[in-house]
Amino acid sequence: MRLLVTADLHYNHPKSKALAEDVIAQMNVAGGDVVLVVGDTAVADGDAFEQCLTRFTHNGPKLVVAGNHELWTRGPDSYQLLHETYPERAKNIGWQWLQDEPFVAGDVAIVGSVGWYDYSFAQPNLQIPRRFYEHKISPGAAERFEELAFLFEQQDDIPPSAREIVARWNDGRHVKLGRSDYTFLDELMQQLDRQLQSLAEKQQVIAAVHHLPFRELLPPPHSAQWDFAKAYLGSEAIGQLLLRYPNVTHLFCGHSHMACDATIGHVRAVNIGSGYRSKQFFTLDL
Repeated sequence: MRLLVTADLHYNHPKSKALAEDVIAQMNVAGGDVVLVVGDTAVADGDAFEQCLTRFTHNGPKLVVAGNHELWTRGPDSYQLLHETYPERAKNIGWQWLQDEPFVAGDVAIVGSVGWYDYSFAQPNLQIPRRFYEHKISPGAAERFEELAFLFEQQDDIPPSAREIVARWNDGRHVKLGRSDYTFLDELMQQLDRQLQSLAEKQQVIAAVHHLPFRELLPPPHSAQWDFAKAYLGSEAIGQLLLRYPNVTHLFCGHSHMACDATIGHVRAVNIGSGYRSKQFFTLDL
């Protein structure tokens, strides 16, 4: 079985759309048995999600998971989008919503999840207190907003260097979960764990998780603003879960827009490396 994998097509983004169409065209002629898209196809509002995925002309199984951008909406409920709206939208255009149901072909299975973050990848050297990460804003940016003054009620844990960092993570503006990031990630990991348990007798399981599960996949050190964003790239809890299952041989992710291929324990972890300025796909022969 030949698996073709891509991620981060960002079809609603003007600078990304043509590049997405080009990589989809490449995949359409590459020859594969299964197509897998690992999140950030498009934001929820509008029909860019459908416009993008219907460009794939592959006749075999087509599998998709959400990224954080699928949960971006002007509407009230990203949680409902993930668990109710998207499964139906995907089904209507012939795609399997991998979050809800693993794909099984003989002794091989593919599981999927949006994954999420719990700030376990936050960079200690930035010395930013956890409450700022929870509100998805750095101290230097937060002090510009009167409504965030409560974040500064305690002052002695905010060093001057942290106040110089001006950054925001836009999930804070566009994702409405109705629960904490910790609770959301825990729910998702319980769901993924149940699926992996149900596949324990399969010889090989491939995991597709949009957010990064391993610290080894993080981008190298950069500016303080970029390093602030690492807190939102994934969670060690995802990787710990995958490593508990010896039949999980591969992990595909995206999100960071940086290609990476690393072996962690018994898992080959591949970040596709697509971003706004370039698109990639990966071929895996099983």
